[in-house]
Amino acid sequence: MNEELSQEDQFRLNVLLAQDVKAIRLDESSLALHALLGGGEEASMPLHPDCRADKYLRLVREALSGHALGSPGGYPVYLSRWTRHGQMESGNLGQLLMIGEPEAVVAVVHSPALTDELAGYAWWAMPTIEHARLMLLRDSVTKGRMGPVLVNFLVEHLPFLQEDHLAIMDTVSVLLHSGILAPAQREAIWRRGKRQNSYYVAFLEQCPDDLPGNSFVEACIEILSRPDTQEVVSRTLDAIGRHFSARGSDDDAGQRLARVKAGLADPVFARSTAIGSLMRRKLEPILAPILADLRALA
Repeated sequence: MNEELSQEDQFRLNVLLAQDVKAIRLDESSLALHALLGGGEEASMPLHPDCRADKYLRLVREALSGHALGSPGGYPVYLSRWTRHGQMESGNLGQLLMIGEPEAVVAVVHSPALTDELAGYAWWAMPTIEHARLMLLRDSVTKGRMGPVLVNFLVEHLPFLQEDHLAIMDTVSVLLHSGILAPAQREAIWRRGKRQNSYYVAFLEQCPDDLPGNSFVEACIEILSRPDTQEVVSRTLDAIGRHFSARGSDDDAGQRLARVKAGLADPVFARSTAIGSLMRRKLEPILAPILADLRALA
């Protein structure tokens, strides 16, 4: 059974790796290897397997790993755990992008040592919504060349999240946190809350005193009057508690709202996975007094 790359592929791979390669991506469907070079150019080479495609791709990754990491065994699982928890040395991050392994790209994206330059290479290797969100949490990225690139990507892809309320909240939160959104983009995202109020939640979390439209209290009333999912409820309750705790209040309603937290809904959520109107009925005993206090302050 063959355990080596074909002579043609081995020769072309050696020629490619002699250049200033910054990242490598393997296209498993078309059996091709793509490389990003230091000048921004891209190079591609078709693969010519003489065995099963999955086995041949493993051989390619072993060759790449041997060149980049000095370890032909590929990308071990334990290394994946280390890098996801930020335990990979920053000097090795660039080499991880050279082995054509998606999990290695994930490790780079998770690293606290991520630079704007490496973010660009990782983005070329694996451009996903999750990766854009993660990289925008790094100041080096938001203040660098890649910040606007990732922000515009997420803004363009927000409509495709559709009913994924958790992804909507997480994405909008990252966009607001980045500080890169143009005023028109910010207002357009806020207006989406008229159709899906999960869009409002991130604004309550990130900029409670600087909302594009309603006041904080009015936005909370709108969300809690018709929340769609348990995550929307929990994050809104936490935002209410943080906001009123931080501002302080002499009136009874404000003092009660300062004690609001997600845990108030936990007994209901522990017994039910309901969403929508059924969830709202089950939560009514908890949300009714909170809504009453909010309306008293509106």
